[in-house]
Amino acid sequence: MHTMWKGSISFGLVNIPIKLHAATEDKDVKFRSLHNECHTPIKYEKVCPTCEKEIGTKDIVKGYEVTKGKFVVVEEDELSGLKEAVEEKAVEIIDFIKLDEIDPIYFNRSYYMSPDGGNKAYGLLRKALTESEKVGLAKIMIRSKEQLAVIRVYQDTLLMETIHFPDEVRKAVDVPNVPSEDNVTKKEIDTAIMLIDQLTTTFDPDKYKDEYRTKVLGLIEAKRTGKDLVTVKEKEPAAQMTDLMAALQASIDRTKPKTKRPAKAKKPAAKTSAAGDKK
Repeated sequence: MHTMWKGSISFGLVNIPIKLHAATEDKDVKFRSLHNECHTPIKYEKVCPTCEKEIGTKDIVKGYEVTKGKFVVVEEDELSGLKEAVEEKAVEIIDFIKLDEIDPIYFNRSYYMSPDGGNKAYGLLRKALTESEKVGLAKIMIRSKEQLAVIRVYQDTLLMETIHFPDEVRKAVDVPNVPSEDNVTKKEIDTAIMLIDQLTTTFDPDKYKDEYRTKVLGLIEAKRTGKDLVTVKEKEPAAQMTDLMAALQASIDRTKPKTKRPAKAKKPAAKTSAAGDKK
């Protein structure tokens, strides 16, 4: 597994060097966006709409929008100074609790934890968590974000699950149109419970499949084996002049100023005497 983070777990005076590995993976079928005409993958560029030009990474700063169109700019060195107060490479267990005290709505992402040398200390924590039937509640910095995490034993391996802070979970009372009372009869409740009892089983994760993804992959495979493929249309090279004299003459003709027609000579006006008679 790819190591995405290295650090240590600490509880009391015990310190365990560990590595983090993503415990789950996204298996969504990902499509590229192609130009319909030539089937070239589309590029998404960072463009400033005011300056109307593409922007490089060095030209971008972080901004927090305080009101519409008004931002507070925060420099990277200012954020780095704040991080110094938090140890980025340590998982500090601050409490031990029962796992069922945490509602599943708080859980976010899962990571396997492997020992990075301290095998005995790793085994000690694993055994202590198993026999106490507790989980460790810890804090950790991942990708510049401080997170709460639960450390527990999963299939003989220490597993860390990041959980949301309370202010990151929206309040259920704010959900609109939720009925305050259950306007149902006892017969309806009994029938519903009977149906639940009939469908109750032991959870077997291998029983459930992503049927839509399987169908999409089947469609892709059918198109691939049927040679229903498209190829990126190569960019046509610019036409080149093979005759040097022709190229030079074409350049002269293209840059030569256009000749103007000579202006017509104006006819001399007839002379008029002081009395107004034409001569």
